[in-house]
Amino acid sequence: MRPNRLLFVVVFAAASGMAASPAPVASSPKALGEQKVLVIMARFPDVEPGFSIEQMRGKYFDKLDRYLRAVSYGKARVTGKMTTWLTLPHAVSHYRISRHNLSVERDRVMELIQDAADLADNEEDFSRYSMIFISLGAKRADYGMAGLCGYPGMLGWRSELPLKTRKKRQTLPAGVAIYCEEAHVGVVFHDMAHIMGGVQGGRRLMPCLYDHDLQGQPGAFRNYARFYLVNVGYFDPMSCHMFAQDQGPPGPCVWTRLRLGWNEPQKVVTVPRGKSSRLVLGPLNRETSETLAVKLPVDSTTYYLVENRQPIGPDRNLPSHGVLISLCDDQVAECRRGQAPVKLMDANPATPELRGAPFSVEGKKEFQDKKRRILVKVVGHKADDCEIEVSNGL
Repeated sequence: MRPNRLLFVVVFAAASGMAASPAPVASSPKALGEQKVLVIMARFPDVEPGFSIEQMRGKYFDKLDRYLRAVSYGKARVTGKMTTWLTLPHAVSHYRISRHNLSVERDRVMELIQDAADLADNEEDFSRYSMIFISLGAKRADYGMAGLCGYPGMLGWRSELPLKTRKKRQTLPAGVAIYCEEAHVGVVFHDMAHIMGGVQGGRRLMPCLYDHDLQGQPGAFRNYARFYLVNVGYFDPMSCHMFAQDQGPPGPCVWTRLRLGWNEPQKVVTVPRGKSSRLVLGPLNRETSETLAVKLPVDSTTYYLVENRQPIGPDRNLPSHGVLISLCDDQVAECRRGQAPVKLMDANPATPELRGAPFSVEGKKEFQDKKRRILVKVVGHKADDCEIEVSNGL
């Protein structure tokens, strides 16, 4: 029998775009160091898995680890264990969910997590792990979504996951994600980042950067409305997962890296109101860059971030390269109702899907926000470095 209700104070569909509590000011300590993952290999009695355990191991513990080490500058890594195949008690149709976030049947998500955890209960000590991945031996067409974060995510984020195993009464780690077998590494990282960010001030520190309302509408973009392409586009896997299926995910933008605690504070130069400066930005994916980003505060919660994205490491998998400028608002918790905590300023709005968002010497060189009196100008480059002039409030 399905559970008839979920024990959460706030669930995903009721979450507003604006934060009801003070904006988070600290990065997540959970995103540093070893991320120890228990992968529960769960199959359905009526579906034959299309991938082996060894193939899944290569994704979760080889590809994901290489990516995480690269984008965190070596500050995070993946370790852990995979179970053998464990057969769920019901057919896939019993657990199938909507492909739209705002319509997901949360009782089905809860039941799948409960059943998978119960199958692993005898053999595994859940207290040894930072998070759980439930890897389904089924395709997205069978289950409904390629990947999702159960908590903090579909099951809310204002309460701990109210779930224990039925036999040994083990408490699950404060993070559970579910993946179908063809889930891209970018999808895996996306939901893992929700878990690494955790909950702060009653909200997720690391939200999705795509638009949830558009994700709930059908359209021509991968059978959805263009939900990936209105805030950060292809320049962060928290927005797009990947630019192309046959490529790895791009690196995260500097906003995401700051939230996860991966950027050294001294490598982000703040130019306060009433000041201007000329700086050299190194590539965001080059750890040895002396300056990785520039922050231009507007008020206590609003600011611009400027970063240099070049085809280095995971950023080879971007549609274009150059200087990205983002408007950030820490009062915004989730991408709902047209609001977002971070939005790219588009250097080339005639190019669709934010593919031409970077500014460069060869293209559009200058950005102005006349209302906030912000100026950013790309004045030169040497190899992968970009020289910029910035003015804040003058």
